[in-house]
Amino acid sequence: MIGYIKGTVEGIMQDSILLENHGIGYRIMTSGIVIQNIGKLHQEQMLFTYLHVREDEMSLYGFPTTEELDTFQLLISVNGIGPKAALAILSVLSARDLSLAVLSGDVKAITKANGIGAKIANRLIMELKDKLTFDDYFDGNEADEQYQAHVSASNNLEDAMLALVSLGYSESESMKAIKQVPDYENMESEMLLKAALKKMF
Repeated sequence: MIGYIKGTVEGIMQDSILLENHGIGYRIMTSGIVIQNIGKLHQEQMLFTYLHVREDEMSLYGFPTTEELDTFQLLISVNGIGPKAALAILSVLSARDLSLAVLSGDVKAITKANGIGAKIANRLIMELKDKLTFDDYFDGNEADEQYQAHVSASNNLEDAMLALVSLGYSESESMKAIKQVPDYENMESEMLLKAALKKMF
């Protein structure tokens, strides 16, 4: 099995890139986010790969980080989600943002992906929720570790979160805004709400 391919980008398509390695051009399927970040032709690129084998074809999928590859493989483990659907999801959500959407039950965020309806999104959340933790979203710095330690017990965070959701923001949008507020884990709910609202604009 091919673990990764390192080579020169010789082609950028809508859903794949052409990576040349020692005179061989590998067409590697990847997400829209990865393609947007590839940059220019003829630059060196390394992609961690997954070989998808079917009776009538073999396709190579690749991502710049093992985190993205692991997320892709988690997605295709869900009943009803194949490689193309997984790429559609990873084209609108990064690996970390997908983890947040799953953990917060944010169906709306997942259904932004082309071809993914509420039924599939709910199934994805149900099947992956127990396989993910907040460690998959947070960076692991001191503030995040404190948050993880008392996330379920923090009334201030919960109150601010509920207030943002009541204003029409999704749970994932609310949590992302709260996390952008400096010293958010030590703030009163009213101050945290005001500060988080400023991050929405």
